[in-house]
Amino acid sequence: MKSQFTTRIFLLAAAASLITACTKKSDDIKVGVYGPFTGGSAPMGVSMRNGAQLAIEEINAAGGVLGKKLVMVDRDDEAKNERGGQIMQELLDKEQVVAVLGPINTGVANASTNYPNKKKVPQIINVSAGAKVNDYFKEVPENYIFRIAANDPLQAKMVVGEALKRGFKKPALLCDDTNFGQSGRHQMETILESNGLKPVYVGKFKIKDTDMTAQLQEAKAAKADVLLVWGIGPELAAVSNSLDRIGWKVDQIGSWTLAMSNYIVNAGKNGNGTTMPQTFIELSATTPRQKKFVEDYRKKYNENPIQSAVSAAQGYDSVYLLKMAIQQAGSTEGPKIKAALENLAETYEGVTGTYTKPFSATDHEAVKDANVRMGMVKDGQVVEATAAAKK
Repeated sequence: MKSQFTTRIFLLAAAASLITACTKKSDDIKVGVYGPFTGGSAPMGVSMRNGAQLAIEEINAAGGVLGKKLVMVDRDDEAKNERGGQIMQELLDKEQVVAVLGPINTGVANASTNYPNKKKVPQIINVSAGAKVNDYFKEVPENYIFRIAANDPLQAKMVVGEALKRGFKKPALLCDDTNFGQSGRHQMETILESNGLKPVYVGKFKIKDTDMTAQLQEAKAAKADVLLVWGIGPELAAVSNSLDRIGWKVDQIGSWTLAMSNYIVNAGKNGNGTTMPQTFIELSATTPRQKKFVEDYRKKYNENPIQSAVSAAQGYDSVYLLKMAIQQAGSTEGPKIKAALENLAETYEGVTGTYTKPFSATDHEAVKDANVRMGMVKDGQVVEATAAAKK
């Protein structure tokens, strides 16, 4: 009899623990975040994750969403394409996140974004510029992929436009051989052609290359008057340092990643004057939200300047757009969140800009021309190109 009583007590206790666990789980809204938190792309991945975490903590301190707390489930994709696909499946199937934020690298994105579409789980790409977004509409009318970042066509238009504005007519293109670099090359060539121009030289380099002398000598021999580049921090710094070694003084304009800390630090004085599109410039924070974001980020992560301010700001804004959609939908169901994102009722005053209905049922790109300005490296920091030019 005593044994039966003990067994009943045990079963009741186990049931109570299970109920508590289930209740606790239902009190949380899981959000997947993935990107490179190690390696050459890490400044972008870590900054994006930090910005997202900062937003999550603010939202939770204000009461959460639908009375529940947001919880980040983060994974390091190591900038490896195959890892991206594996991580995405884990986030969707095992962790059962309600939405996904990230990634950084184009190849990783293109290897993983098909899964959210299959599972009907929204994904907001908050850094990758070359990833497929609106292109998915051709394959999947019910597209669940969104972006808050300046995509490659928009950046390329600004990069080429800056070169033309300076009067250059003989551009040389030097891009890394990744999906990101080659997407940028293709977009720049397309825009040059629309302006009746062709590059006098087109070259490429690999990740971890440290000497670009051979490519630059060929570009110089082709009489290029401007260098248009596309890659990530370490290799872009190698380009700038190789320019110094061969004594070629030529304007360098390129992808937004010229603002990465590992470009600025590794290039040193050779980085001065390089110009790139930016959705956020740390030193140009003027609105109350931008100023608070910079202050809070620096204090929390002990960084000044922020390793990748663009990544951090876009990571932060992506969380708030997701929060607004969940709140508006009154649900964490994927189709309802997607519908809310496509028709957000409230305007969002973000760090990277003001967004009024940033997405629609046929356009999942939040960042437009008005959200982007040209930045320039000046003495170890990124400043507005127009302001730098006046000094």
